[in-house]
Amino acid sequence: MYRERRAALRGAVLWASVSAGGAGRVLPDGCLDLLWSSRSGLVVAGPDRTAYRSASAPGERWLGLRLPPGTGPAVFGVPADELRDRRVPLDALWGRLAAEVAERLGDRPTGAALEAVVAARLAAAGGPDPLGARVAALLAAGATVAATAAEVGLGPRALHRRSQDLFGYGPKTLARILRMRRALALARTGLGLAEVAARSGYADQAHLTRDVRELAGVPPAALLRR
Repeated sequence: MYRERRAALRGAVLWASVSAGGAGRVLPDGCLDLLWSSRSGLVVAGPDRTAYRSASAPGERWLGLRLPPGTGPAVFGVPADELRDRRVPLDALWGRLAAEVAERLGDRPTGAALEAVVAARLAAAGGPDPLGARVAALLAAGATVAATAAEVGLGPRALHRRSQDLFGYGPKTLARILRMRRALALARTGLGLAEVAARSGYADQAHLTRDVRELAGVPPAALLRR
């Protein structure tokens, strides 16, 4: 069982699930998540470059807050690239504060309580770096890396460095990930893959299939059957 909804924090998604056991596939999205598990407690999911293969015990309960791209570093207090392709216990980042948060949340935390933790951290940090939202929005809309750099007033090297801090990888990787997600969303509307490839900026359907396989570990058809 899995369900999700928009969170109060702009651009964030609150989700909950009860595992049937076994492994799952989490596609990369340029985001960091604050997770609570009935087995593992509070965990931070870093930004993945390729699909993450998750494993849960039967009946394990999960609650997660998926932060919009570029927001995680202000919440967790470390650059995103330090968490890339990792799942890290929250106490490794917050120390004793994580234990206090866990005690406050209890053994059946609510989505509102998880959002309140994140909101307090963001307020203390003065909010997320606004560059993250600007860069992610431009790349998600299909802008090139060069055009994005020009629009935000940074040189290519500076944009790459800031993107590593904000998203966990450079703008080219983020652009590939966001293009894949845009393509999959189009495909789920019923469009054929050739049309999806053309609309999403791929050279052709073969390019789309190759890119999705590299990022997700399976071809588009396997994801669309889910």
